[in-house]
Amino acid sequence: MSLQEKVWIITGCSTGFGRHIAKHAINAGYKVAVTARNLEAIRDITEGHEENTLTLPLDVTNKDQINSVVSKTIEKFGHIDVLVNNAGIGYFASVEESIEEETRKMFEINFWGLMHMTNAVLPYMRNRKSGHIINFSSIGGLVSFPTLGYYHATKYALEGISESLAQEVASFNIHVTLIEPGSFRTDWGGRSSVKTETLISDYSESSVGQMLNFLQQGGGQEAGDPAKAAEAVIMVAQADKPPLRLLLGEGAYLGATTKFTNLLASIEEWKETTLNADFKN
Repeated sequence: MSLQEKVWIITGCSTGFGRHIAKHAINAGYKVAVTARNLEAIRDITEGHEENTLTLPLDVTNKDQINSVVSKTIEKFGHIDVLVNNAGIGYFASVEESIEEETRKMFEINFWGLMHMTNAVLPYMRNRKSGHIINFSSIGGLVSFPTLGYYHATKYALEGISESLAQEVASFNIHVTLIEPGSFRTDWGGRSSVKTETLISDYSESSVGQMLNFLQQGGGQEAGDPAKAAEAVIMVAQADKPPLRLLLGEGAYLGATTKFTNLLASIEEWKETTLNADFKN
């Protein structure tokens, strides 16, 4: 299939990664369905490219809108080749202080909304025996920090289900890739996240308070360049053998390699106890 024939759907395009990926995909010559909850925030992305783009409203917690986006994309372009599940939010609070209503809302967006979107496009990809699902996870899907416990839970869930999905759809020539960014200048810690004010004073001087201060002071100074992240996503989508996981940024690389080095060391340290848990023949 030529570059110009490939069709993308990208969620959460109003800001951050989604906005940059949409622009890069359009400039690369793809046909792109650009989506966001607020249409006015994305109209400029498709301006002048109306023949090869769609601008569609999408709240990933709304199944009717999901179905509408998929059907309108098929109606205009005939098929779907790449789905970028980018829409998501953050949540800052200690586990004990977290508000269930807010954390459930985050799960509805970060996990269930993403999976509903995925399940909506899979029949079309299976029918064509071709496709690529690119799920935005996080270094927080591999490594945990204080203050982000429930956010991590959404991303760890995404990591697990994406691994299973990749194995299930491989025979249909459908690829699955998890994108795992570190800290990027996307306003993730500001507009698109919720912060619960500290209710338990013990946490204010603990690692929780320290992390909240770090996030607040570091906003806008993150090392990651979202435009370069978008270029990496385009590269992954064009690869014949795309990776299951792609870390983005030095912080993500160091965080992941440190965790898994320490994890392997711990596994080996307790190897005898682990192996002794089996029945002995």
